[in-house]
Amino acid sequence: MPQSEITTLEQFIVDQQALHAQADGSLSRIFRAIELAAKIVNRDVRKAGLIDILGEDGSVNTHGEDQQKLDVLANNIFISALSRTGEVSMIISEENEGVVYVEGCDHEKYIVAIDPLDGSSNIDVNVSIGSIFSVYKRQNAEQSPNMQECLQSGNEQVAAGYVFYGSSTMLVYTTGQGVNGFTLDDALQEFCLSHPNIKTPSKGKIFSVNEGNYNDFSEGVKSYIDYCKSKEAGPYKARYIGSMIADFHRNLLKGGVFLYPGTMSSPNGKLRLMYECNPMAFLAEQAGGKATNGEGSIMELQPKELHQRCPLFIGSAHMVDMAMQYISEEETVVVNR
Repeated sequence: MPQSEITTLEQFIVDQQALHAQADGSLSRIFRAIELAAKIVNRDVRKAGLIDILGEDGSVNTHGEDQQKLDVLANNIFISALSRTGEVSMIISEENEGVVYVEGCDHEKYIVAIDPLDGSSNIDVNVSIGSIFSVYKRQNAEQSPNMQECLQSGNEQVAAGYVFYGSSTMLVYTTGQGVNGFTLDDALQEFCLSHPNIKTPSKGKIFSVNEGNYNDFSEGVKSYIDYCKSKEAGPYKARYIGSMIADFHRNLLKGGVFLYPGTMSSPNGKLRLMYECNPMAFLAEQAGGKATNGEGSIMELQPKELHQRCPLFIGSAHMVDMAMQYISEEETVVVNR
């Protein structure tokens, strides 16, 4: 791209704000904070192995999982950046059990949900990871902030996105007006528009699932996986990185489906509705894809708790529809037995 045609994230946000007469710049300031936090986390991720930020922190998060040092670092960076905007009243994080109430911002109108470092257990082996964010509006900013305001369905999101720390660092986001991707120029230290108006193919050739859990999946999920590997399907190519954000990003651009079903031991799966499923579902739908929990749209689910888990089938529309067809057919067979 010629130098004169470069559009930075900052300029893109300004241009988008100008299209909405009612915009007051508050959401733009949140995006600038996310951009800053992403650059700092990216810097530290690139130093992993050179400074003492690899391995476990010695503590566990609210899910009972060992926290990596970078988990804790990234969480603090994002919370600090968002708290300083003066626009965010509450922050909820996969790493915190409860709500972070931002001091002095009781009547600000935004809530931000973050997974500060998705796939962080892969850092030690140099596998791609990322940060996920989601923005909601408070229902009543005049009242004192409370946890119940955070429990909104995905349809209430005003923005969502992720930062992908891979061979290059990308920030991909939506505000409900399509999906755009920005790549970090290391020399300029600016995110530059590289993937405008992303549209995921309706049919892909990639399926992503942890087949190590195959025997614990429902019969419908097993049948769909078998279909993916059959001559009838092509067969599809199996690609599973073990970092949800990396698998999703590839499938978003290339076309494919990512599955994280429930199992007999974890019927609700292991992904979190508020921090992973909702923002990714918003992005998928804005790019022309679909996202479901196996029964209905992810975006329509009403969360009952901050750390609620949820099965996830997400990606190219045709492939998600096919997965749901196999699952529903198996359920019909079970009911009729």
